[in-house]
Amino acid sequence: MSRLMYPKHAASMPQKVMLVLMETAILFVAGWLLLGNGGQMVHDLVGKGFLKGNTERNSMLFVLYLVVYTRMFLTIFYLLKREMPWKEALTIPFAFSFYYVGFSLFALNTEQPLVWWDFLLVLLFLVGSFLNTFSELQRHRWKKDPVNRGKLFTGGLFRFSMHINYFGDLVWVTALALLTRSGFALFIPLLLFFLFVFYNIPLLDRHLAWKYGSQFTHYRKTTSKFIPFIY
Repeated sequence: MSRLMYPKHAASMPQKVMLVLMETAILFVAGWLLLGNGGQMVHDLVGKGFLKGNTERNSMLFVLYLVVYTRMFLTIFYLLKREMPWKEALTIPFAFSFYYVGFSLFALNTEQPLVWWDFLLVLLFLVGSFLNTFSELQRHRWKKDPVNRGKLFTGGLFRFSMHINYFGDLVWVTALALLTRSGFALFIPLLLFFLFVFYNIPLLDRHLAWKYGSQFTHYRKTTSKFIPFIY
């Protein structure tokens, strides 16, 4: 089971290209909704809501989507060394559509102008993005050293949480949800939280326990699992 979860190293270039093309298409849909006439077309289709939102808020959200897209590109083509199954390549864009398209639709239902609170949320988004990407870069650099082959990386940001990269994801997704000024948007990070806690983390922990044995056992006893210093 663990071997199937993390297959052998492989370029998987066709899968990665397909993933990026799908994400690019979804990003264009988000831009059309936020900055084009997509909101009006959705309004005409459903008969209410989804008009324009706030232009500055929409623009800010789209810029943050571009940050997510750039980080995804870095992860796919630089950090990801394992084989990517076609199922994964086709399902990841579907998940990201909840962020790009879902948050865009929620934002179109509010015309509230940007205030100081929103800029704090942008900072929160950047913190989450940093936790996710920089922790992965730290692990990637450490693993490139042949001396560390067969060892479990527990340093860098991973000393604060066994899954600090997942925690970073939760932080930036929550920031985007709050930026939409829609309470319904919070269902997306809530769903992500339960997905991490009850599926992704247990599955990954089983793989790490199988691969690293006593190293992982010690790491699990001395480090927070998900939320630093709390859980």
